Amino acid sequence: MSIPANDPAKKTWIPTPDQTDFPIQNIPFGVFLTRDDIITIGTRIGDTAIDLGAMHQLGYFDGIPLTDDIFLQDTLNDFISDGQKTWRLVRNRISEVFDIGNDTLKNNDAHKSIILFALNEIEMQLPVQIGDYTDFYSSREHATNVGSMFRDPENALLPNWLHLPVAYHGRSSTIIPSGVPIYRPIGQTLPKEAEKPVFGPSRLVDFELEMAFITTDANKMGEPIPVAKAEEYIFGVVLFNDWSARDIQKWEYVPLGPFLAKNFASSMSPWIVTLDALKPFRCKGPKQEPAPLPYLTLDGNHSFDIDLEVDIVTAEGISTTVSKSNFKYMYWSMAQQLAHHTVNGCKVNSGDLMGSGTISGPTPDSYGSMLELAWQGTKPITLNDGSKRTFIEDNDTVVFRGFCKKSGQRIGFGEVSTKLLPVFKAKTKI
Repeated sequence: MSIPANDPAKKTWIPTPDQTDFPIQNIPFGVFLTRDDIITIGTRIGDTAIDLGAMHQLGYFDGIPLTDDIFLQDTLNDFISDGQKTWRLVRNRISEVFDIGNDTLKNNDAHKSIILFALNEIEMQLPVQIGDYTDFYSSREHATNVGSMFRDPENALLPNWLHLPVAYHGRSSTIIPSGVPIYRPIGQTLPKEAEKPVFGPSRLVDFELEMAFITTDANKMGEPIPVAKAEEYIFGVVLFNDWSARDIQKWEYVPLGPFLAKNFASSMSPWIVTLDALKPFRCKGPKQEPAPLPYLTLDGNHSFDIDLEVDIVTAEGISTTVSKSNFKYMYWSMAQQLAHHTVNGCKVNSGDLMGSGTISGPTPDSYGSMLELAWQGTKPITLNDGSKRTFIEDNDTVVFRGFCKKSGQRIGFGEVSTKLLPVFKAKTKI
């Protein structure tokens, strides 16, 4: 099926700022609360939010096999379950309706008053009900840096790392959309030189620069997804901050991996950018040596050239960019991750979320965590207000941005922004 929505020459009658993350070639999907306190599924062009539920009721999706309530829900799960063919039909129709040469909605003020919203008239919600969440560990640079810090630098990567996409199962109940603050976690840590653990607030709260993909209903239990077809089951991609408490993690992670250090919060951007919209920005990933086993072998361009930035914003509102990285550095592709995830017959459902793992590049300014940027606290980062950071402090806000640029075209993800609050004050002492 052709994807006319991706036509780089296409223009829209919606007023759109220059260098927007959301030109008519993007057409992401999200869920928002309208000015009338109605939750709806929508999309966005420029700084205008579009109510897809209202569009459907008014007949703009006639001819596409959709249930009457498909966009009148508080999650995208059912729409995602409809599969790639439906996603493309809907995205192409939206592109057609908002094309600069189409007057059908453009000249219908009554319909526009129902369908179109300014961004300050809506409140973004978590776009999917996430049943399961898997976090991969797929940046060679990040894994090497962490292995060098905590193990032998000559053997930074564990023996399995170059043969399979390492991952663990995370907690979906504390995944939140951009703008929702989190609290500094508490737990057990083992201070340096101490013989016994202590209980209290984490002193080493960190961000992890990640992206995440969201799946459709992909397979039956027992059925692997072939790596060559895996992308057909990926609906889209978001920015993802997989928060970490490094001191809690160091004490707890042997032998079964992260637990309390990771499950207190993860933040995602609210607009899901479809894999179709990212097609023009495909690129080759890193060369894989040794060659993967046949079930992970993949030809062609299966990485994506997505620029990523991380800002730390102080309580006073002073912002500093502390990292600039790129999704193309990921050693294991999304297709390989999904194929490996299901090769044992694991069932994947609509709305499942797969985190990439921390994305670090080859240079110190492209590292994807404070653990690396400040190198275990030995190289503090100086912010624009003169203060220094080795990890994230109370009332700091961490902001991720991501976008693709090629031949004058830009597709972006907006941002995911999260403020770290002091420890939650419980009514009763623990």
